[in-house]
Amino acid sequence: MTLSRAFHVGGLKCHTLEGGSQRLDGGAMFGVVPYPLWSKRVQHDERRRIPLAMRCLLVEHPDGLVLIDTALGNKEGAKFLDIYGVENQGLEGATQLEDALAVAGFLSRDVRWVINTHLHFDHAGGNTTLDPELEDDPRRHVRPAFPNATYVVQKGELEFARRVNERTRASYLPHNYEPIAAAGRWRLLEGDGEVLAGISVRVTPGHVPFHQIVLVRDRGETAAFVADLIPTTAHLPLPWIMGYDLEPLRTLESKRAFLAEAVREGWRIVFGHDPATAIGTPAMEGKDMVLRDVVPAPAAGITKGDTPSPDLLTSPPSVDSHPVPR
Repeated sequence: MTLSRAFHVGGLKCHTLEGGSQRLDGGAMFGVVPYPLWSKRVQHDERRRIPLAMRCLLVEHPDGLVLIDTALGNKEGAKFLDIYGVENQGLEGATQLEDALAVAGFLSRDVRWVINTHLHFDHAGGNTTLDPELEDDPRRHVRPAFPNATYVVQKGELEFARRVNERTRASYLPHNYEPIAAAGRWRLLEGDGEVLAGISVRVTPGHVPFHQIVLVRDRGETAAFVADLIPTTAHLPLPWIMGYDLEPLRTLESKRAFLAEAVREGWRIVFGHDPATAIGTPAMEGKDMVLRDVVPAPAAGITKGDTPSPDLLTSPPSVDSHPVPR
């Protein structure tokens, strides 16, 4: 399996990084969409869990390497990994994310900026690491995984993560973000704005109140890393919203506004959780949302350096062959 695939946004070279996989309950992933509908689009295991990527995005920027989201990390125990069906062990690095980074030609110390879309464990777990070189050593502790990076998130998201309740505490694990605070490495944002020239964030509430997407722009081109606003291609239809979302009606409006602009402007979407599709451009065909110029995920069978065959550059059946009735 190839762990990294390069593409360009204008003059900016970007890399998708496969940070591992997990399996989450299909019913929770599709909310009020009934089983007979979602099960036609996505295969599930005997526990009705569906496979999900933990994909991150790396941007080679003049101001330093920018990593968007960090997957799950290496700090969770066997029970946790079994519940969520996690597979992210690294062959060379601490996790598969470090391996993917190496495939792209970089090391953790090369990263200068880490942007978290939000602080759930499968998006910010790799912010920190248990010292891999001190395994079974009592001096082992949790530390920032990217020692030379400034970490970026919405101020409201960090505050929200620190005020967990019975509904949210399973997703927000302090060892993923408090060591960053202790090291004085957070840059906290308040609303939409530019992080670096050509890299901006937009708050898209719904999944959590301060979820943000990341827009990479250069020379008239835009790629959007949408994280849990649209986790997979099956979530492109407006009503297909996760049960995990705290405010699904806000998700609906965030998604509606984003997709309208993405379609109008011809933006590419980088999907964080789709196991088969890494990148695609949304478009309307009549009343149906379709995906064009699809770049398959490495697991879909293309290795680094291969040229995608024409049949892989069509709208995937999970999007355009089964439109959701309005």
